[in-house]
Amino acid sequence: MSLESVREHLASAAPELEVLVTADSSATVDLAARAHGVAPGQIAKTLSFQVKDRVFLVVARGDARLDNKKAKAAFGGKVKMLGLEEVETLTGHPVGGVCPFGLARPLPVYCDISLKDFNEVIPAAGATNAAVRISPVRLVEITAGEWVDVCQPPPEIS
Repeated sequence: MSLESVREHLASAAPELEVLVTADSSATVDLAARAHGVAPGQIAKTLSFQVKDRVFLVVARGDARLDNKKAKAAFGGKVKMLGLEEVETLTGHPVGGVCPFGLARPLPVYCDISLKDFNEVIPAAGATNAAVRISPVRLVEITAGEWVDVCQPPPEIS
């Protein structure tokens, strides 16, 4: 049902976007990068967090790591990653297919500024083999997201 909820959401919020379903799994950043022929940084991973009683999503470039100090300052407390079962219950998406579209319940969406390094990013689309290609600006628009700076700079490519 998760893939269908994403398709329904995108049909009304962004009908120009096509959900891409691959034969192979794209459940991890590396698998998704291979499946879509892009660098891992271009994969937009969606992470589920909690601060006190507040649950929210952070979308960041695939090779970014959360900076705990920045996150604590931005979200007003120590950030805790949700457990696998909690993630699926709250988002309606399986781990490996979590995205900010077609959520089981409304959740705040924050997009890390690291996404702005790309003209196009590829977040999952509610299944472990589904994704969309989208500009970071459009991603923020259709999710009512908010820009934040909560990740460490990406590693240098050597």
